[in-house]
Amino acid sequence: MKVIHKVAELRAWRRSAGTKRVVLVPTMGALHEGHVHLVRMARELAGGEGLVGVSIFVNPLQFGPKEDFARYPRELQADAAKCEAAGADLIFAPEAAEVYAPDRSIIILEKSLSQVLCGASRPGHFDGVCTVVAKLFNLFQPDDAVFGKKDFQQLAIIRRMVRDLDFPLTLHGIATVREPDGLAMSSRNRYLAPEERAQAPALQQALQAARATWEGGVTGSKQLLEVARQHLALHAPLGKIDYLSLVHPETLQPVNVVACSGLMALAVFFGKTRLIDNIELRRSEDSPVAQTQPR
Repeated sequence: MKVIHKVAELRAWRRSAGTKRVVLVPTMGALHEGHVHLVRMARELAGGEGLVGVSIFVNPLQFGPKEDFARYPRELQADAAKCEAAGADLIFAPEAAEVYAPDRSIIILEKSLSQVLCGASRPGHFDGVCTVVAKLFNLFQPDDAVFGKKDFQQLAIIRRMVRDLDFPLTLHGIATVREPDGLAMSSRNRYLAPEERAQAPALQQALQAARATWEGGVTGSKQLLEVARQHLALHAPLGKIDYLSLVHPETLQPVNVVACSGLMALAVFFGKTRLIDNIELRRSEDSPVAQTQPR
């Protein structure tokens, strides 16, 4: 496995790949088992003859002025070992000056899906995500790219960008990898105090409770969100809800009724540590419950 740091090196690697299938896994490093799973999935997609490239880049454009860019962990040596064990062929780990010219003046703006959920409290974040991901798509020229569903909003926005800007690749959304107690794996989990870590699994449990209520026939968003909210109040009193929303899984716009599909997503602060999670609500349109009215 090669580790490179320069755009010229990446371009040379891509030229040498020729017509081989290239699968990209974009990351910001500090890799945990969730990231490693994405690399394994990319390896399966690439097959024995294809190539898996992993980008490790802490993108300054997606951090707000009060966010944790400076303290975001950089662990390239450990990350490289994990990627190699999972089947990666290349790591591209550039410095910010290699990615962005000092007089850069062009970014990609997303004006719809980024205005809700995480984007509502992190203005500019997803513009930074779109800009760096578009640059990576141009540099790697991948046939496929792999993203986790934990950040479902990010996945939805990148899907929209691929559609609107005609990137010739296929996106693959991979289910969230979780700790044994259900907490979504995240590089930020390490910042939780012991008592906060003990309460953090309540995020997924709250979403599961709401889904069980929905599967029981309740389709009104207000009622479903209240189920999740009460669970969090009882089981995660140290958490402060940033948002708790029920939205359409493609448009990310709030919905009043969930008949056949929806996405319940949340963000919760434990101290300064912000955790996100989500759960998909899906059933066939011919289900009897799908025709019920809100309760």
